[in-house]
Amino acid sequence: MNDPADKLRRAVARAHGPSSDYDLNLGTPLPEGRRLRPAGVLVPVLVERGEARLFLTKRSSALKHHPGQIAFPGGKQDPDDADATAAALREAQEEIGLDPANVEVLGRLPAHETVTSFHITPVIGLVRARFTPNPEPGEVAEVFDVPLAHVLDRRNFSVQARLWRGVWRHYYTVPVGPYYIWGATARILRAMADAVDEG
Repeated sequence: MNDPADKLRRAVARAHGPSSDYDLNLGTPLPEGRRLRPAGVLVPVLVERGEARLFLTKRSSALKHHPGQIAFPGGKQDPDDADATAAALREAQEEIGLDPANVEVLGRLPAHETVTSFHITPVIGLVRARFTPNPEPGEVAEVFDVPLAHVLDRRNFSVQARLWRGVWRHYYTVPVGPYYIWGATARILRAMADAVDEG
C-alpha cells in the first residue's frame, strides 16, 4: 500500500487537466500569436530500501532559457523523437547520463505551458538501479537527488511573487535544503502532490 511506485502510478491516473505558468496569474494576457513548442521532461525516481528519491538538475547559467534554475532533465521534442516520452528519455541520457534502458516509464502527467512558450509533457520514470550521474557541462551545472516525499507534501509549498517585465507574477516554490525549486518545476510537482493527496 505504501509502495512509492504504486503511489506514483495512482497519481498519474488521478492527475487532472493541464497546468501553466499562468495558473496563479489569472487575467495575464497571453503573448499574441504565440506558438507552443513541444517538450518532454523526465521525472526520474529511484526507490531504495523503501525510500523514493527524485533526481533534479541545476541548469547551466549560460543557457538561454531558465539559466541557473532547478529543473527536471529534459528538453524540446526533436523531429526524430517519436513523442514527448522519447524526447524526455533522450534528453535525460544526454543531460545526466541516465540510460533509457534503466528507466521504467510509469506514465505521463497532463502537459504544462511555460511563459517561454514550451508545451511540456512530464514523464514519470522509475529508475531501475542507481546510476552515476554524468552532467552535460554545457547544459547542467549539477545533478542531485531529494526525498520524493518532501516535494509531494503540499505543506512544503508556498506561493511567492517577483517583478517580471514590469508585472508582479506569482508562482509556487518548494525549497529543499540549499535548492530553491520554483516556477514550472514546482508547478509540475504541485500537480503531482495534489494527485497523490487525492488518494
